Amino acid sequence: MSNKLTTLELFLEPSDSRRLASLCGPFDDNLKQLERRLGVELSYRNNQFSIVGEPHHALGVQELLKSLYTETAPVRGQIPDLEPDQVHLAIQEARILDANETDRFGKEIYVKTKRGVIKPRNPNQSQYIANIVNHDITFGIGPAGTGKTYLAVAAAVDALERQEVRRILLTRPAVEAGEKLGFLPGDLSQKVDPYLRPLYDALFEMLGFERVEKLIERNVIEVAPLAYMRGRTLNDAFIILDESQNTTTEQMKMFLTRIGFNSRAVITGDITQIDLPRGVRSGLRHAIEVLGKVNDISFNFFQSKDVVRHPVVASIVEAYEAYDQEQHKIKAAKEAEARAQAEAAKADDNASD
Repeated sequence: MSNKLTTLELFLEPSDSRRLASLCGPFDDNLKQLERRLGVELSYRNNQFSIVGEPHHALGVQELLKSLYTETAPVRGQIPDLEPDQVHLAIQEARILDANETDRFGKEIYVKTKRGVIKPRNPNQSQYIANIVNHDITFGIGPAGTGKTYLAVAAAVDALERQEVRRILLTRPAVEAGEKLGFLPGDLSQKVDPYLRPLYDALFEMLGFERVEKLIERNVIEVAPLAYMRGRTLNDAFIILDESQNTTTEQMKMFLTRIGFNSRAVITGDITQIDLPRGVRSGLRHAIEVLGKVNDISFNFFQSKDVVRHPVVASIVEAYEAYDQEQHKIKAAKEAEARAQAEAAKADDNASD
């Protein structure tokens, strides 16, 4: 993809200071949203606007400004206020961010930490990051060690640092992994923190312990169990649902319907490690079937080759996959044999009659 920039000039007619103020928003917030979301630089003097960016984006923003300006036309003598929500929807409908621009976006999420720079390590991870940037809702599905949660937290931190969102919300269902821990002492935070520890660990590594604590105190970062999401609408937020294979179908639907304006959600999970009670269907499995063809939702499926932990982890994942496939074949063969025997017995009964 070309990195050449172009500069476009735009005159908005008729020139009206009140309409221009509505278009720009308080403290130019609407223009800043366009800059953050679409990767351009905007400047203006009176009704003359200058747009600097990649040609495709600059042309898109030019048309978008014209469209938004028409929405500020007087209604019964009053100039309507152009709200951030309207700008967000206009950006979504314009589809200026082409989903095919994976190279640029795949390399854009770099977060500096004490351990260096976080960046995708393989094509699947690059596509995952690109989808997070380009879609309102992104699913990351695959085995442990593929970077699903870690990269999602990195993307959330990056969005917060760029002021694309105002807060980060991390959540996961509080389901025990095959164990019954019984009564846990302490207050609510102490009871649920063990379930949310992997999310804390990723944040501490990227931002440092002290800064994370300050951001949590200011509610810029919120870590909460999934049950506390009911009834909320989350605007201007980057939301991560971890371990989503342990949600029920009702919980998954509840979570997905919490997402508000200018918010982005990433749902991660491993459908081979479901800890729900027997007979309870996984909300993640159900979502894959129901939402597979919905626009603006992306699904990313990681494999054992994408594991970025110790090499033995990839071997372990492959061994379990091979075992499961062999057991599936054995089960299918037994079921086929049982059906054949049943049909033979039925044929014998008909013949004797």
